[in-house]
Amino acid sequence: MTSEMLPAFIESSNVERKQSLNEDQEKSQKPRLGERFEPISKRQMKKLIKQKQWEEQRELRKQKRKEKRKRKQLERQCQLESNSDGNDRKRIRRDVVHSTLRLIIDCSFDSLMILKDIKKLHKQIQRCYAENRRALHPVQFYLTSHGGQLKQNMDENDKGWVNWKDIHIKPEHYSEFIKKEDLIYLTSDSPNVLKELDESKAYVIGGLVDHNHHKGLTYKQASNHGIDHAQLPLGNFVKMNSRKVLAINHVFEIILEYLETRDWQEAFFTILPQRKGAVPTDKACEGSSHDKKSARVEDGLDSDSSEEENSRNELESPHEEEKQDKENSNESTVNSTPH
Repeated sequence: MTSEMLPAFIESSNVERKQSLNEDQEKSQKPRLGERFEPISKRQMKKLIKQKQWEEQRELRKQKRKEKRKRKQLERQCQLESNSDGNDRKRIRRDVVHSTLRLIIDCSFDSLMILKDIKKLHKQIQRCYAENRRALHPVQFYLTSHGGQLKQNMDENDKGWVNWKDIHIKPEHYSEFIKKEDLIYLTSDSPNVLKELDESKAYVIGGLVDHNHHKGLTYKQASNHGIDHAQLPLGNFVKMNSRKVLAINHVFEIILEYLETRDWQEAFFTILPQRKGAVPTDKACEGSSHDKKSARVEDGLDSDSSEEENSRNELESPHEEEKQDKENSNESTVNSTPH
């Protein structure tokens, strides 16, 4: 083969190779004969229904956030128009009504966290501080047992914390300067459910980012010290697809929102992130009844199965649901604060 024919031969071989590859891809993409789509199971059907509910509620949550922002903008505009002082910031802050409620982040779990979790705790505290400064009803914010890794991380990455205003940062434990009868520890393991907030009390949030490694720790600590404890009424208003685990700043912001609106459901749905897939409990009940109807329809379509098998399925399904509920309850270790 001459050197002049060689490039043409190489080009033709490349073209043939590409054509063969395209034919193979087309064959692989075509459905094979005899293949069938598997029918959707009951569990998959429930997941699809929950996903649909989550999508519907996502728009509702967006709308509520927009309404909240508009409401705050209107309030600020009214405040600006009703005052003649030259400093806008001072005019806005002047009309803020400070709450007497004390909200404490207990940072006594420093030794139980790695540096990565300490940094997450620091960011959540920053968010709490910023939200409290912007709130129309800011709380008396306390950061107690401040020291160790947390203080070192704040000194290195956020030196401005020493100039923070409207916050009490103390190295002492909260029990050293607040009366025991005034304290209420917020923990999801508590059997007590809050109905409303008592602004004469001091509510404690456990400053622990542990990814659920230390279950029940804050509840045990509160019980051992003889401190009253309670959980936020999350289960009374919200049904979530994911575990009922809230970040420290979410608990903090929910309390701020409740002080402004005096409505737990609005506070939860304004603050809870969309990834939680939260829906109102009444919507969740409608969804569960729809699940039962779809399950009955699915059982009715399976006419080839014997009556004995149908009766066995009816007996087994409640046990499966009970088992699923137990698994969910074990996973739902936090609904008011991380432990």
